[in-house]
Amino acid sequence: MTKVKNPAAVGGTIAHADDERRAGFLDAVMARIAGCFRRCEPRRLVREFVLGLLMELEDHNCWTLGEALGHTGPHRLQHLLSRAKWDERQVLDQTAVWAAGHLTGDDPHAGQDAVFILDETGDAKSSTDCVGAARQYSGSLGGVALCQVTVNLTYVTARGHTIIDRRLYLPRDWASDEERRELAGVPDHIEFATKPQLAAQMLTHAHDRAIRAPFAAGDEVYGGRDLRRHIRGLGMNYVMAVKHDHPVALGPHTTTARKAVRLIGDGGWQRVRTGTGTKGVRSYDWAMLAITPDDTPNGPDQAGEQAGDAVLLVRRHRYTRKLSYYRCFTTGPAPLARLVAVATLRWKIEEDHQLAKQACGLDKGQTTRWRSWHRWSCLALLAYTYLAVTAATEPTGPDEDPDMIAITVPELLRNIRGPIVPEPCRDPEHRRTWSTWRRRHQYRARKCHQAWHAYADTTT
Repeated sequence: MTKVKNPAAVGGTIAHADDERRAGFLDAVMARIAGCFRRCEPRRLVREFVLGLLMELEDHNCWTLGEALGHTGPHRLQHLLSRAKWDERQVLDQTAVWAAGHLTGDDPHAGQDAVFILDETGDAKSSTDCVGAARQYSGSLGGVALCQVTVNLTYVTARGHTIIDRRLYLPRDWASDEERRELAGVPDHIEFATKPQLAAQMLTHAHDRAIRAPFAAGDEVYGGRDLRRHIRGLGMNYVMAVKHDHPVALGPHTTTARKAVRLIGDGGWQRVRTGTGTKGVRSYDWAMLAITPDDTPNGPDQAGEQAGDAVLLVRRHRYTRKLSYYRCFTTGPAPLARLVAVATLRWKIEEDHQLAKQACGLDKGQTTRWRSWHRWSCLALLAYTYLAVTAATEPTGPDEDPDMIAITVPELLRNIRGPIVPEPCRDPEHRRTWSTWRRRHQYRARKCHQAWHAYADTTT
């Protein structure tokens, strides 16, 4: 048994082989990012921050984390997010490379089956003072809402999956408002970019860091020609969802995806099992139709240029007969089963969004400025990637109970709280100190608000 003197820095008491292995993964990812810090203080504080994110807390912000970690106030954590000298971009890059290495591992087929998944998620906000916050559409919030929208990139292999990159979407009004940009600390070189353009940036960034996948996939937002052309320029294949009115070329004629389905005869459909859920096996009818590509990187498609196969993949619900459409391109012939497998992996990123928010507070930062938002999201994704990779690489042997599912991220989190992640500080004196600090801070904030409103009333 190994006992640790400083539980807030390393964890609790490790007494089991599983705990030792899981603690080793935490040590490994922290060692991987160690070179991203000029000083030891922020490096150590980042480890504490990650452990705080993994604690069982009602909420995740600098106040709750500071109290749980035994700090006398939130100031050290706030300084880490806003002013400390460290490179959050490099930390996220090193975390991504570490994750990709473990998710492919020694299995030569894991890398060959890897897929990049693109999607966005929205985080509800109460004020437009938060960088990028505006009334905008978010599927995760169910419609138009005041929110921040982030475009994320998930890396999926046969072993597991995790988010490896993110880009904050700045609406056009935000990107062109110099006053708001200055107040939020948006760098001068950041310009307005569409969600597909942000996706292209992330795919190029991953490619430049030798994180490779044969396929990219995404929903209808990412099915446009420019992004598809960019993906092909990186030497990748794609399976992109498109709308029913998406134009497709059949030789010299152009039609829509919905009308093209009429060319598929009854014998062209195959029933494919796409997975097993809590309610049983999921199966759909699938078909594919050869189409003319419209996205060759070097210009109009001509014989011999960027050779490959473009197809329209169609999914049909067995009972409702509802159709879904996917535009696909592969550099060589691909069987229907392979394209279906890629299309169905697209939902992995939804799982990543949900778990990263629930387990690691990805959407709970309460940050308003550009740098602090990027640092909070970086550390939340660092915590989540540790969980996702550790869960994905849990060993399974002959002694494993056949009537038991593989360990999940939520179950892993329950197991490491205590042995690796320390319990939140609950000392009575510490609680009283924090209660005093909170009430004093809230009193000062109230006085400031009252003074501001009194001043505003005299100037209007």
